[in-house]
Amino acid sequence: MSLTDRVAIVTGSGAGLGAGYARALAAAGAAVVVNDVSADAAERTAAEIRDAGGRAAVVVAPVGPSETAQQLVEVAVETFGRLDALVTNAGVLRDRSLLKMTDDDFDTVIGVHLRGTFTCVRSAWTHFKETGTAGRIVTIGSPTGQRGTFGQTNYAAAKAGIVGMVRTWALEMGRSGTTVNAVVPVAATAMTRTVPYFAAAIEAEDAGQPMPDFYRKGLGFGTTDDVAGVVVYLASEQAAGINGQVIGVGGDRLQLWSHPEPVLSLEQDGGWSADAISEVAAARIREDLQSVGERFPALPAELDRSTQAS
Repeated sequence: MSLTDRVAIVTGSGAGLGAGYARALAAAGAAVVVNDVSADAAERTAAEIRDAGGRAAVVVAPVGPSETAQQLVEVAVETFGRLDALVTNAGVLRDRSLLKMTDDDFDTVIGVHLRGTFTCVRSAWTHFKETGTAGRIVTIGSPTGQRGTFGQTNYAAAKAGIVGMVRTWALEMGRSGTTVNAVVPVAATAMTRTVPYFAAAIEAEDAGQPMPDFYRKGLGFGTTDDVAGVVVYLASEQAAGINGQVIGVGGDRLQLWSHPEPVLSLEQDGGWSADAISEVAAARIREDLQSVGERFPALPAELDRSTQAS
């Protein structure tokens, strides 16, 4: 996969998954605008890219404000002469259960994830449309946005909202040749590092060993590098025609998420009163109730660190 002569922006690319995306895009030949709120982190990623023979520029600014979005586009064009792809990865967490979540907890996460994606995509799309560029936009979703996670009201709302925007933008951008898709990554990060369920996988990664197949295949859980490939592909010219999709990736597993579809449709002459629902529909609804949240299978004994510790 060659991205030679192409230019990409990756928000939140000072560390973690974002840094992995930036390095992978650069390794494929793209010049990359690295963005982060930490100057040290952004410069570190940029230095890694340059040391490997790639090209990188740095923008230190929080995503969310329209000014940052415009600055990212301007730096790409002024430094490298063009813009071809945008990866909206920047994010923060403020996890708390609903009754403990403050207005600031909610607004901060929505501002970075949802507004940050909106403003950056709007600026990139404006440039693509004005220059006649068939651009590539890759947004980052989450299993939480697809299924929910306890204590992540704000994050779930933001990630679900991103997918909703992607489907809308695909309709608006489709005829131009620009594509916009969401990637749902499942990988070892600073957050998963603290979860006992993933301890054996993290141990293997830290030791430079392959993660056990239980994680890589059964859960689709792996490393940052396992996710980066789909981002590189969606940023390439070869991804033309793939638009408005939600693609999950992690470990050895790649998934295409469906758009929400009804699982039950009933008709009732005269419409549905509360009594009619109770008498006719309620039992059928209960038969098809949909699950919420992620349900992980039990760990094999050899991977269960809590059992071994006791």
